[in-house]
Amino acid sequence: MSSAVEWIVLVVAVVAAVVAVELLRRVLRSRRVNGRFSLAGPVVERCTWPGFATAAVVAFDTVYAPGMSAGSFDPAIRQTLTLLFIACVAWLVIQAAYAVTDVVLARLGTVEGDGNRKARRMRTQIALVRRVAAAVIIVVSLGAMLFSFPSVRALGAGLLASAGILGVVAGIAAQSTLSNLIAGLQLVFSDALRLDDVVVVDGEWGRIEELTLTYVVLRVWDERRLILPVSHFTGNPFENWTRHGSRVIGHVIFRVDWSVPVDELRTELYRALREHPLWDQKDWVLQVTDVQPNGLVELRALMSASDAPSVWDLKCDMREHLVTYIRENHPQALPRFRVEDVAGVQGPSPASRAAAGPAGAASGMGPQQGWTQPGDAGGASGLRGDAADGSGR
Repeated sequence: MSSAVEWIVLVVAVVAAVVAVELLRRVLRSRRVNGRFSLAGPVVERCTWPGFATAAVVAFDTVYAPGMSAGSFDPAIRQTLTLLFIACVAWLVIQAAYAVTDVVLARLGTVEGDGNRKARRMRTQIALVRRVAAAVIIVVSLGAMLFSFPSVRALGAGLLASAGILGVVAGIAAQSTLSNLIAGLQLVFSDALRLDDVVVVDGEWGRIEELTLTYVVLRVWDERRLILPVSHFTGNPFENWTRHGSRVIGHVIFRVDWSVPVDELRTELYRALREHPLWDQKDWVLQVTDVQPNGLVELRALMSASDAPSVWDLKCDMREHLVTYIRENHPQALPRFRVEDVAGVQGPSPASRAAAGPAGAASGMGPQQGWTQPGDAGGASGLRGDAADGSGR
């Protein structure tokens, strides 16, 4: 067989392999197969291009025979085919593993209710394990590529002998990276942190959006992304609001006058909660929790909701409702400061005020500056009291 015919056969074989993969892709995308097997869609989405590349390399390597090219190019072509074959197979295996786990992650993402916590834990562990598996496959593939060179293979024994020293040096050089890797495994498999967990880190409230071996992405409530090393979560305290469940209890604080009708306010809070769709119909209470030195009392209203965003909206709505209710129905209970007349404080007599002259009489000041008559002081304090409680409006 002439060289030209051999190359034509080689090209036809490569094209036939690519066409076969395309036909398989179309079959998997068909409505009959895709509707019956949930794995078909992810496999097509992730494995199409790796499949094309692997099929082409395998067909080329199968049909190619020594002597088809110039003698000096044969070793280089064989070495290139070996490297491409290892790379394409590794690429295909990684993408196939991701396709399988995509189906599992999609099913776990739809779990609600009591099984949501367990589903989120499994999602976190699967996502981390497949990253570790991909890293291992890449490292093994690179090692196989290196050992495909005869010169590197001859140095294998020496490299293995010095592996201990190299491991110590690499461990010292990559100490922070290794600590993050260990911390990531510790977080995931100790169930301390999961995807979609609601956490408070350094005063920032948000959800865990991504959890890798080296860093954690926190999606803050205002759509910012806070990226932290994994070791930050093992070396610093943080709040996890969904550790055992997503249900949260929120509180609203009011500081009002002593005249507030607590029982009536408690009844109004319960009525408003029953009509609110975000209340989970479980916990609520209104209590007097403190007496302030400035003459006010502190009320605390507790209410529960199914998750943190819901309890935040519920708190804001209840705070607004109770503020409006107190202002419209009990304005005397609004925060105010009282002024009390001290009995027994005597000012200058009328005779001394007359002796002070017209200016003294007009200003109300006698020889003892700053004193007023009890009647004047009482009248002034009474006006202030009327203005404070609203009766003077």
